[in-house]
Amino acid sequence: MLFGEEHVRKYIETDGEIGHDWMRDTSVLILTTAGRKSGNTYQNALIYREFGDDYVIVASKGGAPEHPDWYLNLTANPQVGVQVRDDKFTATARDATPDERPKLWALMNEVWPDYDTYQEKTDREIPVVVLSRDDQ
Repeated sequence: MLFGEEHVRKYIETDGEIGHDWMRDTSVLILTTAGRKSGNTYQNALIYREFGDDYVIVASKGGAPEHPDWYLNLTANPQVGVQVRDDKFTATARDATPDERPKLWALMNEVWPDYDTYQEKTDREIPVVVLSRDDQ
């Protein structure tokens, strides 16, 4: 089972042939962010769902008390890179609105029910992030 840097590397090398389809029938994209302090490029493999023309991801960090670094990076600079299989594009990231969040949270829990467990483990509200393609 692929995790972390190896997952990202295999995904990119194979245009998602290895790494897009992940455990428990989930699909994974590669998110590229700019470090909010360093400006360095960071890539993460994240479970996603399509929502209309957009993509949805969850900043769960397994229910840790703090947000994942990739989320902090995209709040500082919402212009991100996304790769879904061999489709590579730029996108603008934003938090789901209060009206969208319940529907999108339920959508993500359909493929990864552990998100509810993660939310129970932490006092922070786990962000649901919408990625909108810049080329539309």
